[in-house]
Amino acid sequence: MPTAPVNTPAPHLNATPDALPPFWFVAPEGFFALPIAATPEEGSERARFFVRELYSRGDANIWEPAAPYYEAIAEMMGDAGLSYAAIGLFSAMDVVTDAEAALTDEPVRHEPSEGVVQCAFTVGIIQTDHVDDDTDVVAQGILATLSGDPYNDAIWLDLPCGPAVSCISVREYRLDPETTATGEETKLLTGQIQVYVPFSTGLYTAVFTLHTASMEHWASVYRLMSAVLQTVSFTDPLETPSGEPA
Repeated sequence: MPTAPVNTPAPHLNATPDALPPFWFVAPEGFFALPIAATPEEGSERARFFVRELYSRGDANIWEPAAPYYEAIAEMMGDAGLSYAAIGLFSAMDVVTDAEAALTDEPVRHEPSEGVVQCAFTVGIIQTDHVDDDTDVVAQGILATLSGDPYNDAIWLDLPCGPAVSCISVREYRLDPETTATGEETKLLTGQIQVYVPFSTGLYTAVFTLHTASMEHWASVYRLMSAVLQTVSFTDPLETPSGEPA
């Protein structure tokens, strides 16, 4: 699963998303998007909807105190310039046989008792001031910068939308006894996948970050991020290209 902090300082995120050129991606089922909203009224309404979706088996005793908490987190993330933030919750039983999958057209769902994989997913925008045909140059600069940190595993990616740079980092943290269930000092291993995708329309770069402490399911989380990246587009996927029949 995904994200760990990196030593390389993150660039300042653009705090005016309404002024950014549009781009598209598909978040898979299991991602619960935080209510980053334009107005406080919108934020409150979306927070109430968010907690009912996230805690679908809960009731008002859970939803009412949780909504203001997630509303505040979403407001903080919006102020930091994030365009999208979500909590990913997936069953650890993520492998089914072809026979099981063929039994129904509905998605296979498993109980939380079988294990839950958690991750955090965010998308932010940084300004890189390039023109649309300079995406290779921007990606090369990002790759060179990230490769300077020995704790980063930075590689070049060729996505359907253009060049990108992926950076994987793993960090270990020591948890104080008062923060653990056992009352003993514990080590927490986390992993992060961060992908920089220069806009083919110029000026900006999208930063996709997936972060997790469910390291035993790292391979599944990596595949999840890979699937999301295949859907990134800087033109509306629903628009018919000129010259092609609608």
